[in-house]
Amino acid sequence: MAVRRINIKDTRNLERRKVDKKFVLKNLFSYLKPYIPMLALVFAANILGTVSNLVGPWLCGLAIDEIAEADFGAIGFYAALLVALYAVSALLEYLSAVGMAYISRGTVKKMRNDVFRSLSALPVSYFDNRQAGDIISVLSYDIDTVGESLANDVIIVLKSSVMIVGSLVMMLIIAPVLVLVFVVTVPLSVIMTRFIVRRVQPLFRKRSRKLGELNGYVEEITTGQKTTRAYNCEEKIISDFEVKNEEAINAYSRAEYFGTISGPCVGLVNNLSLTLVSVFGALLYMFSVGGMTPGQISSFILYSRKFSGPINEIANIMGEFQSAIAAAERVFRVLEEPPEPADAEGAEELTDVRGDVHIEHLNFGYTEGKTVIKDFSLDVKKGQVIAIVGHTGAGKTTIINLLMRFYDPCGGSIEIDGKDVANLTRSSVRRAFTMVLQDTWLFAGTVFENIAYGNTGVSKEDVIRVCKAAKIHSFITKLPQGYDTVLTDNAVNISKGQKQLLTIARAMLLDSPMLILDEATSNVDTRTEQIIQEAMKNLMKGRTCFVIAHRLSTIRHADNILVMRDGNVVEQGTHDRLMAANGYYSELYYSQFETT
Repeated sequence: MAVRRINIKDTRNLERRKVDKKFVLKNLFSYLKPYIPMLALVFAANILGTVSNLVGPWLCGLAIDEIAEADFGAIGFYAALLVALYAVSALLEYLSAVGMAYISRGTVKKMRNDVFRSLSALPVSYFDNRQAGDIISVLSYDIDTVGESLANDVIIVLKSSVMIVGSLVMMLIIAPVLVLVFVVTVPLSVIMTRFIVRRVQPLFRKRSRKLGELNGYVEEITTGQKTTRAYNCEEKIISDFEVKNEEAINAYSRAEYFGTISGPCVGLVNNLSLTLVSVFGALLYMFSVGGMTPGQISSFILYSRKFSGPINEIANIMGEFQSAIAAAERVFRVLEEPPEPADAEGAEELTDVRGDVHIEHLNFGYTEGKTVIKDFSLDVKKGQVIAIVGHTGAGKTTIINLLMRFYDPCGGSIEIDGKDVANLTRSSVRRAFTMVLQDTWLFAGTVFENIAYGNTGVSKEDVIRVCKAAKIHSFITKLPQGYDTVLTDNAVNISKGQKQLLTIARAMLLDSPMLILDEATSNVDTRTEQIIQEAMKNLMKGRTCFVIAHRLSTIRHADNILVMRDGNVVEQGTHDRLMAANGYYSELYYSQFETT
């Protein structure tokens, strides 16, 4: 398969550029659009609750002024009214929080479905170029971050904004002169916040990338744990993990440091404004300027707290907002990725396949300027067995990728039954093949479900038939629940050889006219391999077969053996003819016996 290529330079450039907020907001709005009526109700409830809360300081001022008159009835009335208003405010804010949580949950659900659907439609090259852990990080961590921000931060910003505006209006009504204090402190808060936000944006993007890399490494090492222990590389992987973990922690710490420093800084300025308000308010009262009462001064101070507190709160969550925006951008970039190219206009369905394959002057490279397959031609008749051999990197698996249209050639053509695959639908071309790969893949489910994968409505008798042909039936019957035995994730509760046999049985169940075997018996012992070879003969009868093999002894009876070297077919013919030619193939063949 193609080697994953991650362009670190491009990734670092991505970190340095600014977050495309318009791009993020435009995509986010498309998800929130169905919830606009509910959003309106949520915002209305939140605004009404906040306004109810804003009446509190004014009532407190009135109650304080009634102390001088010793009117306990009025004080009691104001106290009861305060309790009622704060109860209504709490209820409305609770309802708005519940509504926003519902919207957030629905948005995250749809977003995750869309990302997964998008991943399913992306070309194989996308996954060849990225770590699995990084993709999983987008699907889980990044989407969760967006959801949490929608559920919590949006409500906080809305409530704080209403509180700031409402408090400012009330302070202007009570004592316009004292509001001049905020002419200095508010701009100072804004300047500090903007400075910090500029520093934070690239840091949160880097944090997301580093966490994705760490997840990818953990997933890779967990999968290859046995190999790690077999080669005594525990210390090496621990050391590598510590480096990657350190990078992730550093990225996380820097992002959090600059993300949270704005809160204390703005808090300091707000406390300064509160001090100035208290001092100047006392002076105004002492010198009877503006006719202010103790109750009005108290109300003003309370409103100043409600004014400065939300500013501090917004500053505190700016880091979370930047994290959510960076995460949302990663999510929407995945959704923006172009899917696998659409079938050509008027593309036909490949039906009634015989299995004739004609390849002419094929050229291909995974990256521009680097050709892997060079001027490759091949003519295969129905029922022939074509073996492809050569050293690693010679281009063997690349030919399979092109046959299956996982990639399209850069030049030349591939024809099946005389029809250019470029003019056929990808799905019908892939249905014409059955694949058994070197890397076995089984999912968490029963043995029956794994073998019947891709076959709807298949009977248990058919599954048993192919399992007998694959020489796996007796093993399955000895399992605790037979064919209903549940295999754990990736079938770690059975051996590699047994996994390979199950995938071979799965391939036998598909009635495709062409067969691809990519080192299909590489994980099977010699005795089992001989048994499988006999079963394979029955499977391969009447089918056009492409066999990639490293064990040259397994393809001696192939109708044609292609010997590849550096993307070129340097020899081809039957085993006997190639051995008689005493060329590159014979060198490969004898070298295997010399090293065994």
